[in-house]
Amino acid sequence: MHVPDGFIDAPVSVAAGVFAAGAVAVSLRGARRELDERTAPLAGLVAAFIFAVQMLNFPVAAGTSGHLMGGALAAILVGPYTAVLCLAVVLLMQGIFFADGGLTALGVNITVMGVVTVVVAYGLFRLLTGLLPRTRRSATASAFVAALVSVPASAAAFTLLYWIGGTTDIPIGKVFTAMVGVHVLIGIGEAVITALTVGAVLAVRPDLVHGVQGLAAPLKLRVDGELVDAPAATREPEPAAHRSTRGFWITGLVSAFLLAGFVSFYASANPDGLERVAADQGIDEKVEEHGAADSPLADYGVGDIANARLSGGLAGVIGVSATVIVGTGVFWAVRRRKEESGDAPRDRDHENA
Repeated sequence: MHVPDGFIDAPVSVAAGVFAAGAVAVSLRGARRELDERTAPLAGLVAAFIFAVQMLNFPVAAGTSGHLMGGALAAILVGPYTAVLCLAVVLLMQGIFFADGGLTALGVNITVMGVVTVVVAYGLFRLLTGLLPRTRRSATASAFVAALVSVPASAAAFTLLYWIGGTTDIPIGKVFTAMVGVHVLIGIGEAVITALTVGAVLAVRPDLVHGVQGLAAPLKLRVDGELVDAPAATREPEPAAHRSTRGFWITGLVSAFLLAGFVSFYASANPDGLERVAADQGIDEKVEEHGAADSPLADYGVGDIANARLSGGLAGVIGVSATVIVGTGVFWAVRRRKEESGDAPRDRDHENA
């Protein structure tokens, strides 16, 4: 649901940009409490993985597709503040280099795809994990529900902004019904991807899942038919933990490269939920040409390469590479800032109380 330039008028776009900038500033400060020497590179990996999976549009209805937004996934894995930064990095890379999501609408996109999805999903996930039994199955189910709800919530947020500053005169009731309706279907796909990913990480490294840390009781894993306590996270990892995390990071990055460089070729070519609603309701009457339309990577292809498979795959690999480098650099800088400012490490139980 990348909002292009021209859907929302200038005053509301500017206001959304100011709000998004404030959210990023708050997140930069809050992420200092979430990031350590293990999770900083993992946060960069999460951003790259979200970039890759967003290239995989899946069909949701006749002539309509959807793709992962990633707010729920990022918030559960690396924490809500870091998640907002992950989405901001992804949207910035997509907007500048791939002409996906308007440049003047960047604040709108960060607000509806980043801030709203993260706040809704993480709040609901923490509520559910606090109420349900402390098992991997319950945490995975909570991730499913949180991701499912976050997508129509994002669609409702866009509708609110469109009601305030839409550039075409369309009955807002029709926009709301169409947007929320199609994004409930897209939310199912988001929920499946999020639950599968969170469940997989919980199975191999539950100590790296931010969302299950700091709760009242230790997470339980089923081993040979019996429930046992999952390993607890430590603020000062042993050398073995470094090696294991490195392997996890490499596996995740290779997966992102495969998804963006190969699997993306088989993604649905149908317009996504917002594009379909915009065309059906006339929202796109005043859409503007993207400021980066002449980018050599526009529309997720390398301009000088005629072969569509090779062009799209190479663009995906470039995008994942750039996102992981920029994202990791941002998160290492946040981590370094934490050390320079003398912020004392705090126990995760205290952080999430």
